[in-house]
Amino acid sequence: MPKSAAFAVGPSSSTLPPPPPGLPGDFDFLTGEWRVHNRLRENETWIEFDGEATVVPVMGGVGSVEDLRIPARAFFGMGLRLLDAERGIWSDHFVNRRSGVVTVPGQTGGFVEGVGTFLSEDRDGDAAVWYRGVWDRITPTSCRWLQGTSRDRGATWDDSWFMEWSRVS
Repeated sequence: MPKSAAFAVGPSSSTLPPPPPGLPGDFDFLTGEWRVHNRLRENETWIEFDGEATVVPVMGGVGSVEDLRIPARAFFGMGLRLLDAERGIWSDHFVNRRSGVVTVPGQTGGFVEGVGTFLSEDRDGDAAVWYRGVWDRITPTSCRWLQGTSRDRGATWDDSWFMEWSRVS
């Protein structure tokens, strides 16, 4: 997969850009039962596998809980999305069954024109590494999530995991 320039903020930025304001119910599109087709790059090889997910809204749309199941890879996890109602900022967290630990801080972000972009920053030695999760192609029966990294503060992205979601109910 080629690198993309989506959500480019320029190599001169020293911190993550502020997320757009969020609202309760922004993740309502994800409520329901899903089949999930995954395409993941591992060691420069693309692999594909299927999974399933159940997503429920909580706290009147201020939260969303995802139960992700990928039996073929013995992988199970939970997505937890929460809106800081005071600041209007969504945070997207993940819990892997192996660790049982919530990722903190989560990726923060929000939706603009039907695309949700969530970012976090880490360090690799002295270099900043940005991580991005994107929800796009959202329809009543499908959506896509992708994950990528940037080592140039968002000027380019190396997307390495794509999840195509198809609604079951």
